[in-house]
Amino acid sequence: TENVTTVLEFRLLGFSSRPLCQLLIFTLLLVIYILIILGNIIIISVVTLEPQLHSPMYKFLKNLPFLELCYTTAIVPKMLVDLLAKRKSISFSGCMAQLSYFVALGATECYLLAVMAYDRYLAVCEPLRYGVAMTAESYTRLAVGCWLAGVLTGVPPCLMVSRLRFGSRKLIDHFFCDISPLLKLSCSDTTVTQAVIFILSLLVLSSCFLLTLGSYLLIILSILKIPSASGRRTTFSTCSSHLLVVTIYYGTMISMYTHPTYNVSSELNKAVSVFYTVVTPLLNPVIYSLRNEAFKKALEKIVTRH
Repeated sequence: TENVTTVLEFRLLGFSSRPLCQLLIFTLLLVIYILIILGNIIIISVVTLEPQLHSPMYKFLKNLPFLELCYTTAIVPKMLVDLLAKRKSISFSGCMAQLSYFVALGATECYLLAVMAYDRYLAVCEPLRYGVAMTAESYTRLAVGCWLAGVLTGVPPCLMVSRLRFGSRKLIDHFFCDISPLLKLSCSDTTVTQAVIFILSLLVLSSCFLLTLGSYLLIILSILKIPSASGRRTTFSTCSSHLLVVTIYYGTMISMYTHPTYNVSSELNKAVSVFYTVVTPLLNPVIYSLRNEAFKKALEKIVTRH
């Protein structure tokens, strides 16, 4: 007889069970988390304090580090606690909350990256229309729309996963509450849930990716028409940082969440998850600060003033 007792908490398997390995991973993650917080706060502060960066492009950029802070804070602090704890557990409600934050913020980032690509398309390909099309009101509507759409996208998967039965199964082979290990853990028939999540992931990722890709193809064609090499280099430099972030983000997300089944090995799942939950948020501030000349000049001016 199937045990359908309500699960009150889950146990997280996490990484290695060796104390020395856990201590090393804890130290590394703590340093990375501090750098993520500092790097993203610096970007938000520079864009806020420097009047020259109050254009829609940098206002969108200010949303991205704030999202990265929320994204990593939903996962990394719990990881750090579990690495030092003997009993790595999370309540059922806490697990569902973590999953909902993770899915909603991930979807929001997809929408934000697509909107930022559209902003660069207008600036490069239709500069005469840019001031009219991308006003302060347009920016506000697009930014708020990205956050609302992200939250609404995260509701169906989390609601369907929360209604699954887990019986006496409590051990999640992961370091946080992700969709794949929870589906593997469930004793319910997850066919419909897998199909809905797969279709939703495919729609969101493919539509945002195609919009971003189309925008950059048009941008590249416009850049190639610029007669001078210095002009082409200057124009492309305003887009290269965003393009690099898009490549890293979609490369990991598409490889992880567009499979029709969830038969990915747990070790591969953990490795890819570490990349997009920890490594990508660490790389983004570095990419935007080191590859963006306007941002570097603004940072120098602020440091000099203070």
